[in-house]
Amino acid sequence: MSTYKQQKEDFVSNLTGGTVGEIVLVSVVGYLSVGLWSALQARQAFFQPYGPIALVVDYFLNVVVMLLAMTLYANSLVKLCLLLVAPMVLILVLPPKRPAMRRRPRVPSNADSKGNSKQLNPLPLKPFLTVYRSFMMTMTCVAILAVDFPLFPRRFAKVETWGTSLMDIGVGSFVFTAGMVAARPVLKDRAAGRQTGFVSRVMSSFRHSIPLLVLGVIRMISVKGLDYAEHVSEYGIHWNFFFTLGLLPPFVAASQAALTIIPSYAALALLISGTYQLLLETTELKAFVLTAPRTNIISMNREGIFSFLGYLAIFLAGQDLGMFIIPRKLNPRSNATAGVQRNTLLLTLAVWFFVWSGLYLLSTGYSFGLGLGVSRRLANLPYVLWVAAYNTGSVLAFCIIDSIFFPAFYNATDTRTETDAYLTATSRVLRAFNRNGLAIFLVANLLTGLVNMTVNTLEASPLKAVGILIAYTASISAFALLLDDWGISIKL
Repeated sequence: MSTYKQQKEDFVSNLTGGTVGEIVLVSVVGYLSVGLWSALQARQAFFQPYGPIALVVDYFLNVVVMLLAMTLYANSLVKLCLLLVAPMVLILVLPPKRPAMRRRPRVPSNADSKGNSKQLNPLPLKPFLTVYRSFMMTMTCVAILAVDFPLFPRRFAKVETWGTSLMDIGVGSFVFTAGMVAARPVLKDRAAGRQTGFVSRVMSSFRHSIPLLVLGVIRMISVKGLDYAEHVSEYGIHWNFFFTLGLLPPFVAASQAALTIIPSYAALALLISGTYQLLLETTELKAFVLTAPRTNIISMNREGIFSFLGYLAIFLAGQDLGMFIIPRKLNPRSNATAGVQRNTLLLTLAVWFFVWSGLYLLSTGYSFGLGLGVSRRLANLPYVLWVAAYNTGSVLAFCIIDSIFFPAFYNATDTRTETDAYLTATSRVLRAFNRNGLAIFLVANLLTGLVNMTVNTLEASPLKAVGILIAYTASISAFALLLDDWGISIKL
């Protein structure tokens, strides 16, 4: 093994992680940056028309701010929060721009073509969900390259075995958001009264898995062939995150058969993660995953194989939340006003946030709970609950911002008005990230590999590191915007 490769593997290792509070504070920076964007748009129509200056500000607020939170301002997060709050307060104090001066946002090629329809879509694109998914994708893309530079705090990197970190929550959040998206086709089938047989459902899901599994094989071969630095204890010798993503759809499809006796996806997630945790505590499974010699294909990839159970539970938890919040009405039979529906949505999110948070505290508390440690490497029960609580809280935060600044979306009475309200309430950069998330994630991985093979990141100065990261995020954002502008949706 080359000296540089060994140094890189040791460098990205993190033995203890950071605190949950600090991870939440990084997220608060993201909430405030979205809040500042929303204030500019709602009060001053700053992003209408969407010219070069609007594009730069959009990119800065929704991408660069998170980059700064993970690098230059990692030790001054409160200061960064104040730098975002101050202009937001100023904008709110200034008189709003008169409605007559505002221009209708540009309708992208993927917008609803039935703009004049009077019948509202029962499964609309909700602004806060677009912002939430894009926010998680932005954090993930920034972190996977930033972690290779000394400017990125080691406490934010993935932990070796026990503890919490920013990158650990990023991996789980990626799976959680995928679960939320997976709720939409299920809801469509239910609304249409379609029922798919078990075998057909599983075979169809396998077809969707093939591209991801192929990407997993390509990554494995390229990493081994290029002698690229990797941390074996993350997933194993051959396993990688693309294999986990690729195997989720068929296992989720198979697990749906259990919903005939189990009341919800959340209950199924708790059953799977709870059973897995019981096996870890009562058998030799935990010792095997953490310490067994790598003598065969299973032991070589034991982390990836067994952590898959935890990621399956996270996916199902996300799908359960999606089943509640994607439909226009939580109760289709209700004739409640838009305001009541919005408040009901907020209340539902708050309840689920407290449920997941309470279960997390119960599983990790030493004086009043089970005293279990969080382990992303195992993807154990506390990790599943931590990811579910964090992501539900993030969805709630963006929903609150959405409700404050853009209530018009919830008051729409026809599709045209609702589409306009959606476009007004969402950043064009974030919409582009949301539209082709997985393709953007793949490009981000390719660029990360390219940078690591051409730059000695371990010796990069803070100025050089930030410059590379800005060029990297700008390239990803440009790629996303071009795909969106050309009306391309890449389905992997």
